[in-house]
Amino acid sequence: MKRSGMLAPATRTLLLLAVVSATALPVSGFAQSKLSWKLNLAKSKFSPGPPPKSSTLTYLVEGQSMTATIEGVDAQGKPTKVVQGPYFYDGKSYPVTGAAAYDASSYKIVDSATDEITRTKMGKVVQTVIEVLSEDGRTLTFRVTGANANGQPIDNVAVYEKQ
Repeated sequence: MKRSGMLAPATRTLLLLAVVSATALPVSGFAQSKLSWKLNLAKSKFSPGPPPKSSTLTYLVEGQSMTATIEGVDAQGKPTKVVQGPYFYDGKSYPVTGAAAYDASSYKIVDSATDEITRTKMGKVVQTVIEVLSEDGRTLTFRVTGANANGQPIDNVAVYEKQ
């Protein structure tokens, strides 16, 4: 029985591919797409904290590559901008700019709703991110574990909602 408002598995897979992967699938309309997501602070958890004041995540899919830009305001009120990519979901490492804790990331798809990001600093793994797309395709949840730029252990859950 299909619930109203839920996406079929095939539709979810295509949405995940548009949002978090840049595959070689010849899907028309995905030649260039821009998708934006806003952090929902009430649903998120930042340990040890404090959380940022705001954050917007924008994916730009161009052909087979992808770029993710995270812009916002940190807990101290300073503007932030992290740019990941362009990159592919091939498990290889790609440069990241603007992040104090890491300087590169690798990306791989786990299943139709989940991907895994491994963040490194000077070649050493510092964070692992599990990204999950909700059943209805409106929410991206990131579980980030590892260490922050100061070497403190982190266990963050960031919930972004589609704009």
